[in-house]
Amino acid sequence: MDLDVTHPALSDLRKRAKRRMPHFAFEYLDSGTGRELGVAQNRAALDAVRFRPAILQGEITPDLNCTTLGHSNPTPFGIAPVGLAGVLWPDAERLMAEAACRLRMPYGQSTVAAATPEDTGPIVGDLGWYQHYPVNDPEIRRDMLARIKASGWRVLVVTVDVPGESRRERQRRAHVSMPPVMTPGIVASIIASPVWAMGMARMGMPEMVFPNSYSKGARGADKFTHAGRLIRGFPDWSYIEAIRAEWDGPLVVKGVQDPDDAARLIDLGVDAIWVSNHSGRQFEGGPAALDALPPVAERVAGRVPVYFCSGIQGGLDILRALALGADFVFLGKAWYFALAAFGPKGIDHLHHILTADMKSNMTQIGVSSLDDLKDRLIRP
Repeated sequence: MDLDVTHPALSDLRKRAKRRMPHFAFEYLDSGTGRELGVAQNRAALDAVRFRPAILQGEITPDLNCTTLGHSNPTPFGIAPVGLAGVLWPDAERLMAEAACRLRMPYGQSTVAAATPEDTGPIVGDLGWYQHYPVNDPEIRRDMLARIKASGWRVLVVTVDVPGESRRERQRRAHVSMPPVMTPGIVASIIASPVWAMGMARMGMPEMVFPNSYSKGARGADKFTHAGRLIRGFPDWSYIEAIRAEWDGPLVVKGVQDPDDAARLIDLGVDAIWVSNHSGRQFEGGPAALDALPPVAERVAGRVPVYFCSGIQGGLDILRALALGADFVFLGKAWYFALAAFGPKGIDHLHHILTADMKSNMTQIGVSSLDDLKDRLIRP
C-alpha cells in the first residue's frame, strides 16, 4: 500500500484512526470543550494567515533544520505531550518515544501517561521533554522531579493552562476514564476495535502509573480519583520559582497567552515560552492560540525561544506559526491519529506528510530558509 497515494493528508489518517479506535478513545483525542468554539477559532486563525509568493526564484532547496535549547533538529516540529496516551493506543508512549529517536524530534510525555518516566526516558534519551502538572505536595513534587531527571529526561515542560477541570462534554458523553470503566457501551466499543483490544490484552489496561505510584494503596476508581487530585495543584508564581530552583535543566512553561506573563516568566529564569490554548480543550472563550503568538513573540524579543501548538494540521500550518514568531512547533493529537491508523509506520508517514508539505509550500512561497517566511506574509 502506497500511503502517499491512499492517505496523503492528516485527515485521511484521522478517518482511519476513527474506525480502529474505540469510540471513547477517539472522543478523548478529538474533542474540545463546550461547543468547541476554541477548536474552530484555532482553525480559523491559522487559515487567515497567508503568504505572497515570490516568482522567478530559480531552483529552491528548502532547509528545515533548526536549533533550539542547544539541540539541533532536522525539522522544526515535535511531539507534544498528550494525556492518557496509553488509552488511545496500546503501548503508545513507548512507540512514540521510539519514533522520536528514529525521526530525531522531541517527544513530550505527559504526567498522566500509561508509562512512567523510567519506562521511556532511556528510550528517548536527549530528545525527551517531560510534561509536569503542578502538584500540591512539595515532597511529591521533588520526588517526581528527581525521578524524571534520573530517567534521562532533558527538558521539563510545566503546563499552567489547566487551573481546574474542564467539562469537555464530548468526553463525558463517551465515559472517558483511565482505566476504562467496563460499562456495556464501553465493552461494545472495545469489541468493535479488535486491533486495539488485542493490543490492550497483551499490555493490560492502562493506568496513570506515575501519579498512581503516589496513591498509597488506593485501588480502582479511588486510585483514579486520588491521582486526579494529586495533579490538580493550584500553582502561583512561587510554584515556578520553586521548580526553577529544583530543576537544573532546560525549563519550559506551556500554556502562555499573555505577553506580560511571558516577560515575568523570563525574569524567573524560564528557558522557553510555549504559547498554547490547550487546543481548545480547556476554555473556549479566549483567543485563538495563533492570535496570542505574535504579541508574546514580540515581548520575548528573542531572549528565549517561543514554541507553539494548538490546531496544527499540516506543514503549511507549521510555516504559518513560524512566520508569526514561533521558533519551534508541536503537534499532539495528529501523531496519535497516525499511530492508531497504521501503527509505527503511521508516525513515520505523518512525519513525511509534514516535511513534504513544508517543502512544497516553501517552494511555492519562494523561500529556502525558515527565517525568510515572515518577509512573505500578507499582513492585514
